[in-house]
Amino acid sequence: MKSFRPKRVLFVCVGNSCRSQMAEGFARCYGKDVMKPGSAGLAPAWIVMPETVHTMAEKNIDISDQYPKPLRPDLVSKSDLIVNMSGEDLPDEVQTPVRNWLVRDPIGGTESTYREVRDQIEQLVMDLILEMRRANERSEPVPRR
Repeated sequence: MKSFRPKRVLFVCVGNSCRSQMAEGFARCYGKDVMKPGSAGLAPAWIVMPETVHTMAEKNIDISDQYPKPLRPDLVSKSDLIVNMSGEDLPDEVQTPVRNWLVRDPIGGTESTYREVRDQIEQLVMDLILEMRRANERSEPVPRR
């Protein structure tokens, strides 16, 4: 069977303290076979929001060691796909394929808001993982017996 290199997927939001961190956490947990996830922010915050860490822990996903990172050219150039949740256009220099996900920013919201955003992101990440797995299966030759 043909082996596939996992795709490098970069999840981007504004501060890299909520949405993109959640997406990276879900992708690391569920999609290791098809992607190597990372995350970045257009204007990175100082910390990952405690509410983000807490609501991910409710799903048994520990992101307590993650930290905000800026959207740097080297991260972009090493990525196969960028998932943009910032609601903003990415810089013109970005040549990597981009998908835009409309996910509201939970900053300043209630615990319930963080959970709703988390659950929406979990579904979007799972859909992306399944899409990538199907693409890998279609590309594999049928084994001969």
